[in-house]
Amino acid sequence: MEIVEPYARLLRLDGIAVELVRAGSFALKNIEAAGRVSHRSEDAQTDDSCLRFVRSVVLTHGDWSIVEHASATVEFLVDIGITHEIVRHRHFSFTQESTRFVNYQKKLGLQFIDPFAYKADPEAPDWRDGSRFWHQCMLAAEINYNRLLEGGSSPQIARSVLPNALASKLIMTGNLRAWRHFFIMRTTEEAHPQMKQVTIPLLADFKAAIPLLYDDIEPNQHQSEYLRLPE
Repeated sequence: MEIVEPYARLLRLDGIAVELVRAGSFALKNIEAAGRVSHRSEDAQTDDSCLRFVRSVVLTHGDWSIVEHASATVEFLVDIGITHEIVRHRHFSFTQESTRFVNYQKKLGLQFIDPFAYKADPEAPDWRDGSRFWHQCMLAAEINYNRLLEGGSSPQIARSVLPNALASKLIMTGNLRAWRHFFIMRTTEEAHPQMKQVTIPLLADFKAAIPLLYDDIEPNQHQSEYLRLPE
């Protein structure tokens, strides 16, 4: 049994790997190019006009529809319970590792994500007792899963004994407006702690990679305040 750390990693902007220089600006240039079509002002686009254009048309005048012309792809490693929440965002495309087809005994071994890792006070007795019991449950799940496989069950049958804490990799792609809504909904005070464990750092990555579009979103606000923001 292996305990792994969850993460969310920004992979690509408009198909360009984020580690390449100015990938975020490239996405804004695509937004500007699409937005200028409505007024046939394509000839006014310059090498450095995208920030001014997006600030004026999107942020000031509220035309968020043109932000849908740029996209981002993120890789998540989270527990299956969190993936159930993520895939409810229907404007995205998803590919997730399949417990039907992956034989964890042969492939990776079972990996779990500790739900107690976010606890503010790891010295509290209830935390220690809960964490100890959780580890016993994960070990039992691993034993039972392997026994089913060894008894001739297929992975898609044996998976029925696996818990929500099973680590699962998920690739998620969507336009930059959809990502904005995702962060508004999934970094709030009310969001699941394990969700915020990955979405708050991911929001910081988006802010660093993409100018302007996410600067007004701050983690741990109440959702009622978030919903006043444009999407």
